[in-house]
Amino acid sequence: MRWELDWLENRARLSPNKAAVIEEETNTVWTYTQLNGRAKTLANWLYERGVEKGDRIALLAPNHISYFDLLFACSKIGAIFVPLNWRLSWHELSGILQDCTPKYIGVHQQFNEIYQQLPLEKPDPIFIEIWDYPECTPAPAVEIHETDPLAMIYTGGTTGKPKGVVLSHQTILWNGINTILSWGLTDQEVTVNYMPMFHTGGLNALCIPILMMGGTVVIGEGFTGEKAAQSINRYQCTVILLVPTMHHMLVQTEDFKNSQFPSMKVFLSGGAPCPIQIYEAYQRKGLAFKEGYGLTEAGPNNFYITPEEAQVKRGSVGKPMLFNAIRLVKSDGHPAGPNEVGELLISGKHGFSHYWNNEKATNETIQNGWISTGDLAKSDEQGFHYIVGRKKDMIISGGENIYPLEIEHWLAAHPSVNEVAVVGLPDEKWGEIVSAFLVLKNTSIQDDELKAYCEAKLGRYKIPKLFIRLEELPKTHVGKIDKKALKEMQNQR
Repeated sequence: MRWELDWLENRARLSPNKAAVIEEETNTVWTYTQLNGRAKTLANWLYERGVEKGDRIALLAPNHISYFDLLFACSKIGAIFVPLNWRLSWHELSGILQDCTPKYIGVHQQFNEIYQQLPLEKPDPIFIEIWDYPECTPAPAVEIHETDPLAMIYTGGTTGKPKGVVLSHQTILWNGINTILSWGLTDQEVTVNYMPMFHTGGLNALCIPILMMGGTVVIGEGFTGEKAAQSINRYQCTVILLVPTMHHMLVQTEDFKNSQFPSMKVFLSGGAPCPIQIYEAYQRKGLAFKEGYGLTEAGPNNFYITPEEAQVKRGSVGKPMLFNAIRLVKSDGHPAGPNEVGELLISGKHGFSHYWNNEKATNETIQNGWISTGDLAKSDEQGFHYIVGRKKDMIISGGENIYPLEIEHWLAAHPSVNEVAVVGLPDEKWGEIVSAFLVLKNTSIQDDELKAYCEAKLGRYKIPKLFIRLEELPKTHVGKIDKKALKEMQNQR
């Protein structure tokens, strides 16, 4: 195996006694020597049981050190780590397991009942929360190349059948290098990770780069705003990544209002565009805040912006990082100019390899070395990029292209609105009509008042024709508002 691909071995040599991973619930600490030792022992254990290069090893677990154990064990013997989204239905999980055909599955006791209900021939589970393997015969050196698969993360499937995104050793290595250098990470970084570790945001956005650099990752589970605020101070966290809904919950807590978070360098938001009120909540306390952008197929880290620039360029994700390239392409295939909207294309060694068992989708997504993200974006004259929304979410009403994000940001700023999502619903006359789903703050407000509020900022064709009030907005497994579910909900009425 090439030495740079087993970077955990090298990090353990450089930082043997440094705290690598801490479990929030029990305050258990593992040093880099211990983390690497666990991975080596597990790699030998798997090899002794017939796991070979290219075999898939799945994991069904809440946020837990086993994610790192299995990922790094697989990296040492050439196997492919497949974290499973435990929030999916048994039917969806069955389809994923039938697709990736794992040789072994790590199962946390918490999910043993789900595992036993899966209607397919299953390998024996490894009950990961009690891993205490005896020393096994060391696995022989395996020839591993940087383009060999290391992990496979299944997309959420909100637009269809989940696809297995194959991430090579190169993908994960270069996302780490690119993030460390572009973001200026040091070995003093501490993050508390509440993002689900079956998702690329939880595994690769901060955890792997910080471990690569020699910092400390605190594994959090069961997010609440109060718990997050307390753990940030308890562990002297320097950087944290949350989705907008988590930020929304955090900034409303008394713990947030009463703390200055002296150790924090920056609060990061990802997963979905962030409402302006979140920026303002952090700014009022003098705390650094900024947004990022990523996807399972690329990175997930792609842009960099300083907290100072983020306050001036609110809503911007910044400029491309050191080792990746960005293009914006209009629907006619021509490059988008400043302030013109185009589809975001990404290129770099941090890009995914292919979709598992899906050559058609791979060829549609990767063309001439560029990954088509399906997201729409624009850049200003200074080269700062802004995500406008998903290509599939764009509303075409009466021939006009309408981007929901602009409307959502304006409605979210209304004092009576707690959450909002804007979608296009079918209409015989207009093709689609702009429709706003709202969660209100214990108050009532009439449609006429909301329309008048919108008229102060938005063109008439952008003003929602429907305002639909809900108790809560449906969310995906990573906390994003599920617009597909909103459309289906309305179609069933």
